[in-house]
Order: sequence, then C-alpha cells, then structure tokens
Amino acid sequence: MRVSMPTREDVLALPPLLTIAVPAEWQDVNEHVNMQYYLALYDRAGWPMLERIGIDSGYFRDRRQGLFDLEHHIWYLAEMHVGDQVSAHVRFLARGEKRLHGLMFLFNLTRNRLASAMEFVSTGADLESRRSAALSGKVKAQLDELIAAHAALDWQAPCCGVMSP
Repeated sequence: MRVSMPTREDVLALPPLLTIAVPAEWQDVNEHVNMQYYLALYDRAGWPMLERIGIDSGYFRDRRQGLFDLEHHIWYLAEMHVGDQVSAHVRFLARGEKRLHGLMFLFNLTRNRLASAMEFVSTGADLESRRSAALSGKVKAQLDELIAAHAALDWQAPCCGVMSP
C-alpha cells in the first residue's frame, strides 16, 4: 500500500521525543541498522511520549495502570547507519475511552530523510487484572489537547487504513 509521507519540515515541526546516535552494535550483515532496532527506537521514544500525556512511573506504581500496545504498522523508508543522528516524533490521531491511535516517526538527521513511520493503537491497562481499562481523566484531557493540535496540522497523517481506537 502506498501512502504519502510527511515532509522533513512536517516531521521536524513536531517536538522530538528523543535524539540518538545509532550505536555500532545495531549494524547487521547488510551494513545498516537491523529492523529490530527500528522498533527499539520506537520503544525508547515511547517513554517520553507517555510522559507527554501524563503517564509516568507514578502512574504505573500508584494507579496500577499502564498501556499495552495492540497493533503496529511500520513503514521502513530509508536506511539508517552506525553514527547517524536520529530523532523520534509523535502525532496523535484519535482516542476512545480506553485506546489511543497515533503515529511515530524516525527522522535521520544525518541523511536528512524520513527513515521510518509507525502507526500504533494502544490501550489503557489495569496492571492487576491484566485487562484493558479506561484511560484516566488527566490522560484523556492531555490527549484531547494534543489530538486537536495535531488535527490542525496542514498535512495528512499517513495511515494504513485498518487501525482505529
């Protein structure tokens, strides 16, 4: 499936969640970053993303709630190499009572290219029952602000077409 990806300016206008230099141990036999480390970068960027919506270590500890990922769709768009500086960015699309839908982007600052995009759906989780649970009011309010701001962007979010909150 072909979708239109955002431009450099579009992605870099979103605040970075993290910026990292690709370490040597991520190189594979093809002399580029192995696909497992794209997902590792998305995972690392997930922690600052969660903090941005009001989910921190206290949320997990005190509320005994968290998030579980339900679906991912990853586009591998350009190679990353050892030493490249890469930034991660998020755009939120929608939420329900329990779920949130968004996109994360990996931008290769060294090569000035969008390296990857990942669409995701996550659910609020009760860490005691290990089942889906409603997001807190604070998290929903923060998501609503970000979703509204991101909906006002002048570029269409690249979606695979089968995910929703």
